Amino acid sequence: MTSAPLSLGIDIGGTFTDVVIHDPRDGRAVIWKESTTPDDPARGAMEGTRRVLAKAGATPAQVGRVVHATTLFTNALIERKGAKTGLLTTAGFRDVLEIGRERKYELYDLFIEMPAPLVARPWRREARERLAPDGTVEIALDVEAALAEVADLVAQGVESLAVCFLHAYANPAHERALGAAIAERFPTLSVSLSSDIAPEIREYQRASTTVTNAYVRPLAEIYLERLERALRDDGIPGGLFLMLSNGGLTHVSEAKRAPVQLLESGPAAGALAGAWFGRNAGLERVLAFDMGGTTAKLALVDDGEPLVAYGFEAAREKRFLRGSGLPIQIATVELIEIGAGGGSIARKSDLGTLNVGPESSGAQPGPACYGRGGTEPTVTDADLTLGYLNADFFLGGAMKIDRAATDAAFARLAGALSVAPERAAFGVHDVVNENMAGAARVAIAERGRIPAEYALLATGGAGPVHAWHVARKLGVGRVVCPPGAGAGSTIGMLMAPARVDRVASFTTALAGADFAAAGRVFAELEHDAAEVLRLTGADIAHRSLRRLADMRYIGQGSEITVTLPERLDEAGVRTAFEAAYKVLFGRTPPGAAIQFVALRLSALAPMPGTGGTLELPRHPAASALKGTRPVFFPDSGKTLPTKVWDRYALQPGVDIEGPAVFEEDESTFIVGPGARARLLADGSILAEVA
Repeated sequence: MTSAPLSLGIDIGGTFTDVVIHDPRDGRAVIWKESTTPDDPARGAMEGTRRVLAKAGATPAQVGRVVHATTLFTNALIERKGAKTGLLTTAGFRDVLEIGRERKYELYDLFIEMPAPLVARPWRREARERLAPDGTVEIALDVEAALAEVADLVAQGVESLAVCFLHAYANPAHERALGAAIAERFPTLSVSLSSDIAPEIREYQRASTTVTNAYVRPLAEIYLERLERALRDDGIPGGLFLMLSNGGLTHVSEAKRAPVQLLESGPAAGALAGAWFGRNAGLERVLAFDMGGTTAKLALVDDGEPLVAYGFEAAREKRFLRGSGLPIQIATVELIEIGAGGGSIARKSDLGTLNVGPESSGAQPGPACYGRGGTEPTVTDADLTLGYLNADFFLGGAMKIDRAATDAAFARLAGALSVAPERAAFGVHDVVNENMAGAARVAIAERGRIPAEYALLATGGAGPVHAWHVARKLGVGRVVCPPGAGAGSTIGMLMAPARVDRVASFTTALAGADFAAAGRVFAELEHDAAEVLRLTGADIAHRSLRRLADMRYIGQGSEITVTLPERLDEAGVRTAFEAAYKVLFGRTPPGAAIQFVALRLSALAPMPGTGGTLELPRHPAASALKGTRPVFFPDSGKTLPTKVWDRYALQPGVDIEGPAVFEEDESTFIVGPGARARLLADGSILAEVA
């Protein structure tokens, strides 16, 4: 590669760390997959960086920027390995984390386990203060009494403190006064204020979000500083930028301030990749399907943009049950966890049936075929047994595969199930596909969509292997495998804009609303967003702003988020709200009054080095057909001799009849009988039912 600036993307997943070097001037890219190092994720990231630079023939000094996503903070929540955290809240509200919403996610489960609070009760303390819902002071803050509580927590070893006062979303004065006093008295204590992290109504959700931020903040500060130092020590001069859950980038200081915004950073990048590749392929409606080593997720892309939600659940007790996790109030690409990953373990259940996941073999020891000590069969082992994967071309031949270990693992599983090993392998593959299709079907229907209206776009190491069969179960007729699909999330990060999402409370009826006051709130939010964008180095001159509002009918318990018209007036806002409401619910209640709950601003700006094209290494067209191998296809119910193609050697416009296998270094795309696959101009393979 030539001189700077090159872009470097690093995405640390549960099994592999994906690293991509991209030259935005001509689109040339080089990809490397490094095994994740769970004991020190930065070590694997830096080793992968050195290897991808060597593979690209580039030097560290040529890297102009580094974009990063990680599951580290989500894993800290799941494994309860965050900082020793305290909570200071208004007198009478110390138990809000345990009271929650007083709702059971499984009504008839007598032994239900609710998510344990991140802060134990002895470390939840009360402050004498009280605000009314409109923000007026009912009881003044007793700063000294509050500081005494903080001093006791610090003496007991608390490292990070969340401050969440009642109605602080309406008036942050008490929280900020105490925050300043704590900073002066206890300068080494990490402090998260709810008025900075989640200034929204609903006490439990706001407290949960603020406590989560406090819980992972010291870890984030240490990790990001260590990574910055490692990059500098390796001679990489480019700035470090972090992928946010909202599908945008931010600078390190903002990530350290509010690391809760990074909880879904890796999966969000997968959705961005789906949107970007979908636009390049001329597809406006895409189901972005990302399946890696640990999980499989789905995102709906409408009109070239992934859907965005303003809240999700982390660290669920039951992965697929809503209400079993910790509520987090942040802007996030709307991601649906629909299944297990390539490393998910298959076992005989207590009922004698086949069960796959959610437990994963992870990066260590990994699937049996990795030869690292894993002995239990996984989804990846099943795909190898069925002929979908090539033992001699795993990661382009860079990783040696132990086929004997896979055979032994499936012999044990088949014996337990009293079936042939090949039948057990297909059972694993089919159970995973059926689980994903079922979860996707429900999630798509809940959003008022129909699967057949979309194309399924597959990324992740395992996504292209399973996409065709999942699409058939969903009734989707088009499947797209973009170039570099195995590192799709990392490519998505490199194309991401800078993004800032801000929210402010604005509880008032629509009729007679003070729109001048709303304008002033938006002006403040825009000023704050512009400052963050400026520090990120984004092109502020070409930023785009989107004004939104959380709204509902008065008396309703939940609201919907509405994109507001350019001109703020009662008639225009009413029209926008009713149109959005009808999309979700089909009709509006007659004569009901509408109210605002909160105002939101989304600001996006292009990042230097983004956009352009993606050009992966090309092979001579004469070498396109690599040979044939037996592959099992459920549509026909038998193993078929199947042509294997080198996708790097395919030419745009080539038309191939299924069944077919398309191999690249990072993944393998499987197309079944009755399909026609062609290479699009952007390098994506589009497979359609003939």
